[in-house]
Formats: sequence, structure tokens, C-alpha cells
Amino acid sequence: MPTDSQTPPQSLDTLLAQLRADFPSLSAQFQSGARYLLDHPQDIAIHSMRKVAANAGVQPATLVRLSQSLGFDGWQGLRELFVEALRDGGSQPYARRARKVVKESGSSRMLAEMMEVQHHNLDALLASNADTLPRAADLLAAAPTVHVAGFRSCFPIAFTFHYIYRLFRSSVHLIRGDAGTLEMELRALTAKDAVLVAGFAPYSQESLRVATAAREAGCKVIALTDSTVAPIALEADCTLLFAIDSPSFFPSITAGIAMVEALVEQLLAKKGKGAIRALEQTEGQLHRTGAYVPARRG
Repeated sequence: MPTDSQTPPQSLDTLLAQLRADFPSLSAQFQSGARYLLDHPQDIAIHSMRKVAANAGVQPATLVRLSQSLGFDGWQGLRELFVEALRDGGSQPYARRARKVVKESGSSRMLAEMMEVQHHNLDALLASNADTLPRAADLLAAAPTVHVAGFRSCFPIAFTFHYIYRLFRSSVHLIRGDAGTLEMELRALTAKDAVLVAGFAPYSQESLRVATAAREAGCKVIALTDSTVAPIALEADCTLLFAIDSPSFFPSITAGIAMVEALVEQLLAKKGKGAIRALEQTEGQLHRTGAYVPARRG
């Protein structure tokens, strides 16, 4: 039973955030239950506790004890947060946030609030990745071939990494999955390769498929994500974290872009003079082929 001083989370977002934060310290059984709650929130409101427990691979009593450890009297109190989110349009979180933005439109605080949150997201990068960023750079630099993937809103993150890294390294490939060809592209993964996968909640099926295929192929997997218990991070060799907080209706990718820029900077430094020569050749080719508008003279 919860103690008198323990207050349970009051919203689904708060509950899920607490589960992510507490995940490393949970028991194995609690982790199994928490993982299912995090990965399948849409199921909790529509399935019985017995069904949820079976899907999670735990006993129903485990879900009760997990709920109580979070401050609820039992499973029903925790489940009610999922029910309320579904009733309020839990399947449309962006639309729900958009209503708030529209309601506050014209506020002189909007730009200032956006910049404040973005600064916080960027500041968090150093604290979260001081040790893991060099590790990720080592894994990528050591691989003969690097593959990178990010889908939907995470595509700009993946594309930015691919574009700037490829300026001085040719063996970098972007996994796109155009026209349903994802499986075909995944066949190219080999045991010596490294795969960088970007994704944040709600996690796309494609990103999980890439991470799973990479692991099965024996690749080194680097997850760029919002949580250490994200589906793409659970079996990754290295996890880079970025915050997606935003006062707007859609999660921010600003810190994700900054993360890959910092990662490529480290990769450039590791390659040294070889990277400089490759960059010189690339820049020369771009200018010769007319990729850039010529500078005006005089």
C-alpha cells in the first residue's frame, strides 16, 4: 500500500515520465510491467488487468504492486489515467496541445517561452551525454559502414547526420524505406556495421524494425532517443538522449539536431587529416558541379 506521504501521478504524461525515470531501479518483474505500460498505453484502457498482465509476461498481482508503489491504491487507480486520456482524446495528443496554443495565441510570452524551453533542452544534452557521446563516436568510427534511420518527425535528424557525415565519409547510408522497401534496405546490414536510429515517443514501428534488424544482424546499435527505456534503446550498445519538451503542440527536435551535429564534430576530430582531405575534395566537387550559387564579384 502507498504511504500517506506518497502522492500518485495526476496525469498520464506524469505517470509515463515517472516510469521512465524510475525504470533502471525497478525490479525485473516491475520493469516488465512498466515496459508494457510505456510501449502499449493504448491497450491499458481497453483490456482487463489479466489481459495486460498476460501480454506483459507478469502476474496480475505484479501490476497491483507496481500501481501501489507509484502511490495508487491499486490497479484501477492507475488504469483510470489511461481511461481519462482516451476519453479526452488520448489518441490525439497533438490536437489536445494545439487547443491550448490556439487559446493563448497572441500572447507576448509565446516566443519567450519557446526559447526558454529550447535553451533548457540544449542545456540538458551535456548532462545526459557527457560519457556516452565519445562512446557513440568510437562505435561509428570503427564500423566499415554506417547506416542511419529516422522516420516521420525524426527524419530531419537522421538526414542531417547523414548529410554532414557523408561530406567527409562515403560509407554512410540513409535508410529511407521508400515505397515499402524497408525490408530490402535492411538486408544490407552486416555484423561489422553500425546503425544509428533516431526516435522519440510515440515511437514509430519503422524505427523499432530497424533497431531489431540491426541487432539480429550483429550490428552495433546507437539509439538517439528521449528515454533510456525507449523500445529502440533497450538493447542498444549506446544510447544518446535528447529532450523533446516544447510549449507548442508538437515535440521539439531542436536538441536532436544539435546532438547529431555534436556527434559528427567528434567523428571529424577522430578522423583528423583524412577528414580534411575528404572535405576539400567534396567542397571542390560541389563548386565545380554548380551546387552553389556563385558569389557575386565586384
